[in-house]
Amino acid sequence: MRLEAAELRILELPLKFRFETSFGVQTKRTILLLRLFGEGLEGLGEGVMERLPLYREETVEGARYLLQEVFLPQVLGKDLPNPEALAQLLSPFRGNPMAKAVLEMAFYDLFAKALGRPLWQVLGGVRREVEVGVSLGIQPSVEATLKVVEKHLEEGYRRIKLKIKPGWDYEVLKAVREAFPEATLTADANSAYRLADFARLRRLDELGLDYVEQPLGYEDLLDHAKLQREIQTPICLDESLTSAEKARKAIELGAGRVFNIKPARLGGHGESLKVHALAQSAGIPLWMGGMLEAGVGRAHNLHLSTLPGFTKPGDVSSASRYWEEDLIEEALEAKAGLMAVPEGPGIGVHLKLPFVERITLWKAYMSGS
Repeated sequence: MRLEAAELRILELPLKFRFETSFGVQTKRTILLLRLFGEGLEGLGEGVMERLPLYREETVEGARYLLQEVFLPQVLGKDLPNPEALAQLLSPFRGNPMAKAVLEMAFYDLFAKALGRPLWQVLGGVRREVEVGVSLGIQPSVEATLKVVEKHLEEGYRRIKLKIKPGWDYEVLKAVREAFPEATLTADANSAYRLADFARLRRLDELGLDYVEQPLGYEDLLDHAKLQREIQTPICLDESLTSAEKARKAIELGAGRVFNIKPARLGGHGESLKVHALAQSAGIPLWMGGMLEAGVGRAHNLHLSTLPGFTKPGDVSSASRYWEEDLIEEALEAKAGLMAVPEGPGIGVHLKLPFVERITLWKAYMSGS
């Protein structure tokens, strides 16, 4: 497939609610959107990096520069037989998996469309709908937390994940557990704790959590392994899993018993498939994480979630939770805790171009030589 041209945009999309985690508050998303063109087809990729390096070190402006000045010039005008060939062209450039993922995932969409197949089939998926949970930010009070948990359980979500941080952890989780004893409940710390917080984290064993996500440092594996040996609650790794190599080391160390897969954090679908294979061989369950994706990123995540190793409900909840209007024509909505994978070739969604144009802050068009 010849990659003929690309359009890169920066968009700004307001959230419907204030989303608070241990590292800050979000009220909008700044989105890097890539349209990749080849042989009369269009592939779509969405960046999940933020303006500031709070989740990982990558930023919107840094990724924009790399895509516009380095990665896209490296591939435009070339004939590439498959996504592995594209990954090989990007391999000399170290790090920056989120920036690479924007291009790699757009090419996967284009590649699947050229084959006339939905992306889930190309990736090796085995189901047409996936189990979904919900990720709830830090609320103003325990009472407000109980209300929002109840609302989402009534909507059918199959797992409740609560963001926590020091001073907002055991008590709120205990209140939720007592109010909803049968709920599948998890907690996400986004690296807010240190090994010195062992006693605080060990108290979570009382609450029957399905897992506690990324309690320690965002680069750490060793201390997570130490902590996992001392607590009963399974640790789920997120921020610190940036490659299949890191996943292999995490398995050897025993740093976590559950893995959160975010294809953008891993550099795209190709690296996610490698982590999936490693996790299956080690008996580690997977689930699809979320980065407040709009429709393009959400569709990519849904397709990847159909692989057999994804046995726990993911964060791919209804788009209408987040946006008054999404970037795509299709409505990606959960029903009874399940979300159908979009139909059609590739990721199966189409941009709502007039709306995308209205919320565009910057754009650039590039063509191959």
